[in-house]
Amino acid sequence: MPPSLTSFTDDALIALDSLAARATGLVNPTIRLGVTGLSRSGKTVFISSLVHNLLHGGRLPLFEPARSGRISSARLEPQPDDAVPRFQYEDHIRALVKERIWPDSTRAISELRLTLEYQSASGWNRLFSAGRLSIDIVDYPGEWLLDLPLLAKDYRTFSEETLALAKTGTRHRLSQDWLALTSSVDVDAPADEMLTRKLSTAFADYLKACKSDERSLSTLPPGRFLLPGDLEGSPALTFAPLMGIPGTRAPRGSLRAMMERRYEAYKSVVVKPFFREHFARLDRQIVLVDALQALNRGPEAVQDLERALTDVLACFRPGTNSLFSSLLGRRIDRVLVAATKADHLHHESHDRLETLTRRLVERAIQRIGMAGAGIDVMALASVRSTREASVQRDGHTLPVIVGTPMEGETIGNERFDGIRKTAIFPGDLPENPQSLFEALENHPENVHLPEVNVVRFRPPPLEDTGGGITLSVPHIRLDRAMQFLFGDRLA
Repeated sequence: MPPSLTSFTDDALIALDSLAARATGLVNPTIRLGVTGLSRSGKTVFISSLVHNLLHGGRLPLFEPARSGRISSARLEPQPDDAVPRFQYEDHIRALVKERIWPDSTRAISELRLTLEYQSASGWNRLFSAGRLSIDIVDYPGEWLLDLPLLAKDYRTFSEETLALAKTGTRHRLSQDWLALTSSVDVDAPADEMLTRKLSTAFADYLKACKSDERSLSTLPPGRFLLPGDLEGSPALTFAPLMGIPGTRAPRGSLRAMMERRYEAYKSVVVKPFFREHFARLDRQIVLVDALQALNRGPEAVQDLERALTDVLACFRPGTNSLFSSLLGRRIDRVLVAATKADHLHHESHDRLETLTRRLVERAIQRIGMAGAGIDVMALASVRSTREASVQRDGHTLPVIVGTPMEGETIGNERFDGIRKTAIFPGDLPENPQSLFEALENHPENVHLPEVNVVRFRPPPLEDTGGGITLSVPHIRLDRAMQFLFGDRLA
């Protein structure tokens, strides 16, 4: 994170927190894993499946400590932060396994501690004692992460950038009511609370319309306008960008002076505490993205996802943690960007989904001028809700996926009841996305994205193997994600 995003006091507090955490880690080795995602990407499902597979000895061939049998036990323990809500694993896994429904999405921060006992891969280390690692999983909305760049922007810059973006593509149509209202006000007129509320509500409605399923746009700060929580109605959430702000200082008592003060309050009471108390303490991070949904919504959604990834990756400071680096602030030394819902495709397209997402990430990295060290990309399904099959049609063999679509899902004129299984041809992704991105860059209006049938499926049924032993949640490449995120800490 560039130094301009935090004050000297913030940096000092972060350094003290880092040193305290390192001292505690000498007694009880701990890794803090941040889990976030963009717009219904499956954060809750990822955490639930990861924990369930470790607690129940899931099939994890690419997670070396499990494959080699070195993990002797896994258990949940009380989390270290008493002021942070606990991630309700038991409720979420009951929804997945017993009720076969997807759990509620993340709306606030939560935390869960999972402790693993293991045998070291080193014979020398095994002579002394068994190893132990606590993984503190920190779940937070992706919208909060996209707020961090606001720390480096003043109110005028925020207004100009937000208004410019609102006048592009689909956003221009969705923002008409808000733009009409903000264009009619005198920014230097006396502050009016009712007008401020009208502007703030119109702006929030525009952001919510952008996020809706049928648009699936990703770059939507300020994030708390979408997830206000207990701050709903507070002055810190009652502001909006203004049009035509002069470069002069705002007159005292004016509308723009009020807006500017509340924007700065939002950064002080919402963004900075999140950065200092949670984000700056992370060691590893996974960012989940629904690239399939973006593809299904069209070129503008794909470009917006790339813009969001650029903002997200700019927040990270990949690098190796050490005692010296703790004095300067922690470093997130591994970042994984994972395209979810790989089970919505035939396995032939899994690598293509990963290649497409990797290209998005590489372009984002180039735009912000950072190195790609410590960053990896993969396609996964935290819970595999389909199986693969093939059907014969017109003398050709078509690869399909078979699952139970959620009630109300439709394909063409067919509406599903949530009970009947069906076979779906999911479509194909391009083998090489380079030409696709070149077209998006130069002539987005003429781009024809690959047709992918994105249908929401119910979680799969899990049966007892006898004696009350429940099979672990099936997945795709979850073990590979574990290996990258914390496998090295179990060596």
